[in-house]
Amino acid sequence: MKKIIIHAAIAVVVFLAMSLTVASWLGAATERAQESVESPVGVASAADESYCTPELRTILKRVLTSCGIIREGGGRGCKPMDAQSVAAMSGPDFNALFTPMVDRAGIIQFDVSSAELDVDAINLIDNIFADRRGASYFLIVARASPEGSVEFNRELSERRATALYNHLKASYRDPDFDQVAGMLWLGKEFAQLEKEFCDWKRSRSGEPCNSKTLNRSAFVAWIDCRL
Repeated sequence: MKKIIIHAAIAVVVFLAMSLTVASWLGAATERAQESVESPVGVASAADESYCTPELRTILKRVLTSCGIIREGGGRGCKPMDAQSVAAMSGPDFNALFTPMVDRAGIIQFDVSSAELDVDAINLIDNIFADRRGASYFLIVARASPEGSVEFNRELSERRATALYNHLKASYRDPDFDQVAGMLWLGKEFAQLEKEFCDWKRSRSGEPCNSKTLNRSAFVAWIDCRL
């Protein structure tokens, strides 16, 4: 009889211990579930900065899609008339879209009739590209100064954009690079930079800045807008 009572008591103790353990597990699981809902989770996505107005999103999506950046296989860029037609706006208005990005952008400058990257150009493009902060698209917008023929400047601005594109692709070896970075080359025909852009980060900030030196360049920036 005593053995039966002892066994029964042990069974009750074991049952209570198991019940407390299960309750503890359930409580911990509930807390973890609540934390997963309430705690912010870091997600690698575009930052969607305050300057990302509906108008800017519309233009960016139109440009990025038409220029081959948002589509399978990545993009290789837009020539001047393509960029002008898909933007559907004047050159100054097109440039104004990017003025709020001054802290994320830079202007890579070149010699006359050249697409060679000097040391200062490489340092600036590398610093800007490395400062991604969750942005989705990296844009290279190359130009040429007013001297020379339209045809020559189209080709020159394309070579400038391509030089930057190839430098970044070779340096970072990212398999998704073609889906991240895209180019526009504008020649001297569309969206020439105005003098206020002299105050932006430039690879030749120690040299005099005027419309000619400023437009022997490529504008580069991460785009923080969700499209």
